[in-house]
Amino acid sequence: MAMASSDADHGAFMERFELLPPESQQPQQLPLHGLTFAIKDIFDISGRVTGFGNPDWARTHAPAAATSPVVLATLAAGAISVGKTVMDEMAYSINGENAHYGTPINPCAPDRVPGGSSSGSAVAVAAKLVDFALGTDTGGSVRVPAAYCGIFGLRPSHGVVSEENVIPMSQMFDTIGWFARDLSTLCRVSNVLLPQPADDTMKQLTGFTIPIDCFQILGSMNDQTYQILNASVAKKFGSHAVDNRNLGEFISNNVPTVRKFITDFSESEGPSVPALSVISYVMRCLQRSEFKANHAEWVNTVKPNLGPGIRERVHEAIASQDGPMEDFLALRSEFKSALADLVKDDGILAIPTVPGSPPKLRMEASALENFRTRAFSLLSIAGLSGFCQLSIPLGVREGIPVSVSLIARHGADRFLLNVAHELYETLKEETEKAWGSPASSL
Repeated sequence: MAMASSDADHGAFMERFELLPPESQQPQQLPLHGLTFAIKDIFDISGRVTGFGNPDWARTHAPAAATSPVVLATLAAGAISVGKTVMDEMAYSINGENAHYGTPINPCAPDRVPGGSSSGSAVAVAAKLVDFALGTDTGGSVRVPAAYCGIFGLRPSHGVVSEENVIPMSQMFDTIGWFARDLSTLCRVSNVLLPQPADDTMKQLTGFTIPIDCFQILGSMNDQTYQILNASVAKKFGSHAVDNRNLGEFISNNVPTVRKFITDFSESEGPSVPALSVISYVMRCLQRSEFKANHAEWVNTVKPNLGPGIRERVHEAIASQDGPMEDFLALRSEFKSALADLVKDDGILAIPTVPGSPPKLRMEASALENFRTRAFSLLSIAGLSGFCQLSIPLGVREGIPVSVSLIARHGADRFLLNVAHELYETLKEETEKAWGSPASSL
């Protein structure tokens, strides 16, 4: 496995190579003709070793026998791949720092982490090295780097895009996602990779939940995203569409199993929404259990050299007991139903993608842990429900990339993209108004 590449490409690539589309009679008519893309080092490409972010993994695994269907579909649609990108080891981080191959440089904020685990893919797009890139998202690995690098990132509904020939992290939550700098490119890729709709009629948006607790407690009110979203939705869809109820309260009232756990989280020291802390805890327990089933044998046999932060997380997962799985699974099922009742077929839930500024490089562990805890309270909403989520960049303010996320029900991926299209120009106008000047973008 080649070492990660130079500063010239922001350290985004593990390996550079070209994969060309199959020969075609009329290539210019293919939907992704003329676009270049990068591939996270978790996707199999026939004849190449998939490195999973770790040199010992690359050393102990044979070249892939087959190529991921997602990569094949992207090539068949006319796009050209220019290589594989750096990722966090074993996909077990949202930071984007890799002790072996180097940390890709965030073009939006070079003194801050790029976000993980699809760090190289996000950086390759943000640095304009490719038009789009493929990543995976289990706990937040597309949404977080998209937010940190100031680009669009889609986590589709769980299970709608093939995960075949992609190394699993936790199958209950693993999704294939993608990044682009603009919405039209993101939609071109989505049209190729999302399943074709059975019926083309697009639903009209009826409701837009913008929960105040997610922004006040888990987000950052300084960036004014709450005000920007409320103003944009009222302007575009009418103020009757806006619902500012507390999401924590809604979950507590509608997800009965939350009550079994909530007392453990009500006394937490940091700012938290206890019901969302429970959702996050349950998702992380389920994820850990599946990660252990997938990878404990390899870790115990090979004893790989893992970087700081990842090492502790991997060993903690492998040593962990599973806990009350029946309760965890019951809560997951109740949460999916409750969230479906909230957004219905034709509604959107809007939340901060991440709880504020990307952490600085090599941030002190305890400060980082507080940030991670709040981040997972937000990220586990789409994670545990399996719903689709799109992270939308609003611009860069005082050197910090700012984003918001829209979530729609499972299977409503095209509806979600359609609403984002309708709302995006208004979001940009309201952002300029709120910030007092045009938001600088990359």
